Amino acid sequence: MSQSIMHGTLDLLILKSVSLGQQHGYGILLRIEQLSAGGWVIEQGALYPALYRLEQKAWIKSEWGTSENNRKAKFYSLTPAGKKQLRLEAENWRRTVELMDLTLGTESA
Repeated sequence: MSQSIMHGTLDLLILKSVSLGQQHGYGILLRIEQLSAGGWVIEQGALYPALYRLEQKAWIKSEWGTSENNRKAKFYSLTPAGKKQLRLEAENWRRTVELMDLTLGTESA
């Protein structure tokens, strides 16, 4: 069953995907789906504005290349600033999960 992306998590998922190696936009979608065992499904209408935003923040960079089906495509890779941001966002997410677990695990009196 696929899960909707929570506000603020798409950037983290993209950064993680790109950290595993250079990839074009559609490949990033597929990689996120693969890493989540099909749990996350990203719409292209959400992905491309996010890629543009991350590139403007200099967390990723792009270069033109040829995809596996011989089409011209932009390939994205992580910058040093993006690696730092990935670490920060991953730490924040882990802390959020810990706090949610604590809160949701609380039994009523």
